[in-house]
Amino acid sequence: QVHLVESGGDSVQPGGSLRLTCAASGFTTTTGCMAWFRQAPGKEREVVASLDYDGTGTIANDFKRRFFISQDNSEKALYLHMTHLKPDDTAMYSCAAARFCRNWLPVSYDYWGQGTQVTVYS
Repeated sequence: QVHLVESGGDSVQPGGSLRLTCAASGFTTTTGCMAWFRQAPGKEREVVASLDYDGTGTIANDFKRRFFISQDNSEKALYLHMTHLKPDDTAMYSCAAARFCRNWLPVSYDYWGQGTQVTVYS
């Protein structure tokens, strides 16, 4: 059974940084693909970054140079490093995992965590 648990969300000021963690059980970063998504109130869920089974990380265009994705050596945790945060980054950030790497559509991911809230306030 796969469980994904996110942590690290917080309230920060603009320009601040956070590191989100996705702790995985029953799934490792080499089992398939993992990704971070976010959803702001009234907006659709969007992909932020993904990590393929071979360790290749990809950041969505809107977040390049500010966000980074990494994994720990045990391959059981996925991280999202967020820098230069803006109020528009306020959202619920969720970790997702897929046994088969297809695309960035949320429907392509098999497992989801509950999410962790990031709030960037002025």
